[in-house]
Amino acid sequence: QVQLQESGPGLVKPSQTLSLTCTVSGGSITSGYAYWNWIRQPPGKGLEWMGAMQAIGGVYYSPSLKCRTSISRDTSKNQFTLQLSSVTPEDTAIYYCARSSLLKTTSGIREYGDWGQGTQVTVSS
Repeated sequence: QVQLQESGPGLVKPSQTLSLTCTVSGGSITSGYAYWNWIRQPPGKGLEWMGAMQAIGGVYYSPSLKCRTSISRDTSKNQFTLQLSSVTPEDTAIYYCARSSLLKTTSGIREYGDWGQGTQVTVSS
């Protein structure tokens, strides 16, 4: 059974870089056809897909965030990371990592099989 856990600072100052790590257990982040995603949910809003690292190494970003987003991985630690630069209070959200088999279905819907518990990140001075 795959388990994911987010970690990182819960408070980030405006203009700084948000950095989170997702630690995966029960499966290798390099195996299969899996995508390892970062998703966030601002207060009162829906889930927003940010980007993903594919098991074979490809990286994909949301068009709205790609200029500020970087996803990387450390295969020796079975971890993948999120960096979001130049943050503002609008980036305050619960941040999740999750596994999926596809980036989107043919209907354009994103589906995730395994989730981390999420971690609250607040951007504030």
